Amino acid sequence: MLIAVTRAVSPTLADCELTHRPRDPIDIAAATTQHTYYEETLRSLGATVVRAPPEPTLPDAVFVEDAALVLDEAAVLTRPGAATRRPEVESISTVLSAYRPLLRIQAPGTLDGGDVLRVGRKLYVGLSSRTNRAGVSQVQALLDRWAYEVIPVDVNGCLHLKSAVTQVADHMLLINARLVRPECFAPMETIAVSPAEPDGANALLVGATVIYPAHYPETRERLERAGLQVAPVPCTELAKAEGGVTCCSLL
Repeated sequence: MLIAVTRAVSPTLADCELTHRPRDPIDIAAATTQHTYYEETLRSLGATVVRAPPEPTLPDAVFVEDAALVLDEAAVLTRPGAATRRPEVESISTVLSAYRPLLRIQAPGTLDGGDVLRVGRKLYVGLSSRTNRAGVSQVQALLDRWAYEVIPVDVNGCLHLKSAVTQVADHMLLINARLVRPECFAPMETIAVSPAEPDGANALLVGATVIYPAHYPETRERLERAGLQVAPVPCTELAKAEGGVTCCSLL
């Protein structure tokens, strides 16, 4: 059974952390409607949606991906790089404890789940403003018993590694090569985002279907030309908070 852990949009979302985007007005009602559509899309692809407890005073709490790294053998509770986001982790740990043994990143390490791209037994971990080398080293130490290969990747000009590159098929990645070097992921095939849509590299692969933001039509066309099945979802309001489609669930 595929479980998708989500969390309701906080009414304080407009106070979210921002690193690379200007602060634009966020329509909370529209964000909530879009998030509901996203959850319905997950259900349509066979996932059972389990909502974590709401966190109305934590603006970024809808972005559950950053609070944990879920693998087959265990879940790693993160220590987010933004101190204001660290209170999000405890309620996520309560939910995940029903499904996985829990491990934890400790100070001085920082790790955001959005910086971890899993491809088979490889874990690419972005060195970003939110994830540091101590965090990467702890991931390697915690997972060494299960023989994961942890590969640090420099990230520049975007919030997380998965702002720049995500998996869209077994041997294929969607990438913005201006933000991260494609050769880091060889021999994987890559599809480049449309130059007009530089923020369009964040996609969520569920089974054989790619959940993808509806507001990037040119990159969506590239995915479909590559033979991929795409499920477009509206997410313009969450994008204003530097959120993407991977950010809003833990699978």
